[in-house]
Amino acid sequence: MALFLSGTVRDAELNAIEAAVNGTGAATLEIRSGAVPANCAAADTGTALAIITLGADWLAAASGGVIAKTGPAWTDASADAAGTAAYFRIKGGTTCHIQGTVGTSASDMIVDNVSFNAGQQFTVNSFSITMGNA
Repeated sequence: MALFLSGTVRDAELNAIEAAVNGTGAATLEIRSGAVPANCAAADTGTALAIITLGADWLAAASGGVIAKTGPAWTDASADAAGTAAYFRIKGGTTCHIQGTVGTSASDMIVDNVSFNAGQQFTVNSFSITMGNA
């Protein structure tokens, strides 16, 4: 038999993400080049192209099993290095909690451009997490 969760439980699980990440240190988003690590426990690869501090309230309240970015624009006025963005990591302090692919379409996180130059501005256009088990 398959496991099913109510909408209330799914949304509660999603709403717990922000508190869990913030509970281990200031939440940051790293956009990185290189091969995507096997999981969050694996070491960073490639170069940190940009790092954004997300603040205390970086996710909207979950609704319908989906949670999305919120708050001030997820923008970096000055990228740290040149390279091609391949993946992101959302960290609390130095601990990776969420990782996925970066692209201008069909990726876990949609950005305005994957080709970075040092000092260039970039913006995260969309990011959301969808919980299954409905």
